[in-house]
Amino acid sequence: MLIQMVTIRVKPGHADDFIEAFRINYEGTRQEPGNLRFDVLRDPDDGNKFLIYEVFKSEAALEEHRRTPHYQKCVSLLEPIQTGPRTKVFYNAEMADFLAD
Repeated sequence: MLIQMVTIRVKPGHADDFIEAFRINYEGTRQEPGNLRFDVLRDPDDGNKFLIYEVFKSEAALEEHRRTPHYQKCVSLLEPIQTGPRTKVFYNAEMADFLAD
């Protein structure tokens, strides 16, 4: 399993635009066979900062995700409202079977 955590900061006054745009990606991603989890989290102290927690079966599944129309549409909608580039951190799930019990 591959875990990707993406931090996105949006310009003040655009949090609702972010949520609307990201709903497209969320709904599409949850239908992908290679996606196991997809959470959109909002910083309680900074309403313009979001963390996306994504779990994919493999790196190949993540690459397939990046080619989907819903991902491409979301990225195009987010670019004008972001304060800077998205940051991404990757993790491998070492005890996924243990944690699933």
